[in-house]
Amino acid sequence: MENLEATSIPSEVELFDFQVNGFGGVDFQSESLGLEEMRQAVEVLHRHQVKAILFTLITDDVDALCRKLECIEKLRVQDERIAAAVPGYHLEGPWISSESGYHGAHPIEHVRKPSIGDYRRLRDAAGGNLKLITLAPEVEGCLSIVETAAKEGIRIGLGHTNASEETIDLAVRAGATLATHLGNAVPSQLPRHDNVVQRLLARDELIACLIPDGIHLPPFVLRNFFRAKKKGSVFFTTDCMAAAGAPPGLYTVGPHSMEVGEDGVVHLPGDDRFAGSSLTMDRGLENIMAWLSLDRTDAVGMCSTLPAKHFGIDL
Repeated sequence: MENLEATSIPSEVELFDFQVNGFGGVDFQSESLGLEEMRQAVEVLHRHQVKAILFTLITDDVDALCRKLECIEKLRVQDERIAAAVPGYHLEGPWISSESGYHGAHPIEHVRKPSIGDYRRLRDAAGGNLKLITLAPEVEGCLSIVETAAKEGIRIGLGHTNASEETIDLAVRAGATLATHLGNAVPSQLPRHDNVVQRLLARDELIACLIPDGIHLPPFVLRNFFRAKKKGSVFFTTDCMAAAGAPPGLYTVGPHSMEVGEDGVVHLPGDDRFAGSSLTMDRGLENIMAWLSLDRTDAVGMCSTLPAKHFGIDL
């Protein structure tokens, strides 16, 4: 599989990935995640020159999400290498759209409207290390979460959403700064012009977060999206799951089994929806240099120091 091949990235390059659902055969969505598994994931991340990540949890019951956050917090206390590699968390859901096509592979039974009480429970379970929340601003109650979290220094990404122009305006005013995995988590067929991909892409106030695996966005789409944004308004991430840094096979993302073939595509068995990627950030860096004709310094910045700074993380 592509992500197991050696790259030409110099060994001194240190990368940062803010959407990592699992790595090196380890599923971060598991409630039984243990110390040795997490040490394994960190070791494989380092092999791929990833110094730090935002440990990402997808849609689940709020009680379960709190337990998972408390679990990784305990692992961070036990091992300073884990603590250094996981300086914070990305909560992707459960406050996302329930519309068909927009919730993607997230379990629809756990998609819900937010409350400030649930937000505070999750924030506290994260030990003050919650750095990013991805949500759909059109969901009732989400704009209150945007405003509250942004005031507390937590970044907000708009994703798994079919927000209108008016609602995007309100979210930006409330403090949203990012468009999560732009171009994905939408139905395969959309209105030609008036669709949420175009609405989000056009917003200069929002940083476009793009997955450069050639699968979530074909290279020509990646080029178009990149050219549409002003300088400094694109970050790259992998949205990877346990298959990243591991061979093809069957992997889990929480309760779901995923198939990962030689082509690196991650999907639910018998389903054509993507369910994360198997991309590693070092390979993503090579891809953007090749596909976008970027020099290494600029490319590394968008895969490392620029997003880290946005989340208040020192590499």
